[in-house]
Amino acid sequence: MERPWVFDAHCDTISRCWREYEDLERNTGAVDLERTERAFGRYAQIFALWSAPGYTGGNTVEEAYCALLRCFQHQMERNRGRICLCRTGEDIRRAWDCGKAAALLSVEGAELLGCDPGRLDQAAWDGVRVITLTWNYANALSGSHSDHPEQGLSEQGRRFVRRMEELKILADVSHLSPAGFWDVMELAGQPVLATHSNAKSVWNHTRNLTDGQITAIIKNQGVIGLNFYREFVGLGRDLDGVRAHLDHILELGGGENVALGGDWDGCDTIADLPDIEALDRFYEYLLCCQYSETVVRGLFYNNLMRVVSLP
Repeated sequence: MERPWVFDAHCDTISRCWREYEDLERNTGAVDLERTERAFGRYAQIFALWSAPGYTGGNTVEEAYCALLRCFQHQMERNRGRICLCRTGEDIRRAWDCGKAAALLSVEGAELLGCDPGRLDQAAWDGVRVITLTWNYANALSGSHSDHPEQGLSEQGRRFVRRMEELKILADVSHLSPAGFWDVMELAGQPVLATHSNAKSVWNHTRNLTDGQITAIIKNQGVIGLNFYREFVGLGRDLDGVRAHLDHILELGGGENVALGGDWDGCDTIADLPDIEALDRFYEYLLCCQYSETVVRGLFYNNLMRVVSLP
């Protein structure tokens, strides 16, 4: 079988490398360049900078952002012959043409930026293309899925999202409160991402999306990244379980709006997908289940590529 092309919307590998003093070239986590080069024809990854109270190594959360960014930049420089920072679809294609992997940068939890709209210009300069507005805790921008879920965007949150739009930074609504989700959709003038979220109708978890939310993202021309965390997959916690979430999104009309969002190195993924290299088996599994190549290629890279290629 031809090696699949992969564009995955979420991993916490940089945070893991920072904590464990490991390298992106080869490590004991779920993602490294040796495995992706072996398994995939072409590879792009959105790398999240994530930290939270209790995970900062003695730093403030904002200091952790600076440390994580330095770690990411060090990994890009150390592995510059194999991967490079990209912001756009054109950048990704250029990297691929040079035989390199493509790295896009995200921030998971706006508290890493002080929830300050004034810091977004520097974040954009740093290369940040995606911001997950909250993690599991409410912050100055909004409630989260599990902490004050009734709380939508504050006025500061609205200013933050508007400035993101001006800078072409994509809003990620994974982890966000339901009220915050709808506030973001009201403001959205560009596609919205749910980089690592599944379908709540398939498995009822607060981190998964309702049919209304999925339909809104489809209408917005955004993308939903399938999450492989066993607690969000539910059911048999296997490939059939992931497939049930995929099928539901497809039934809602999301053939051009579903992507991979593995949550690698951020959770315990299902046993069938222990690390990113196992995606080649998932690709073959879907083809054996009679999914069209158009749907599978859309899931694996085309749909996310469409969003990052928009002007």
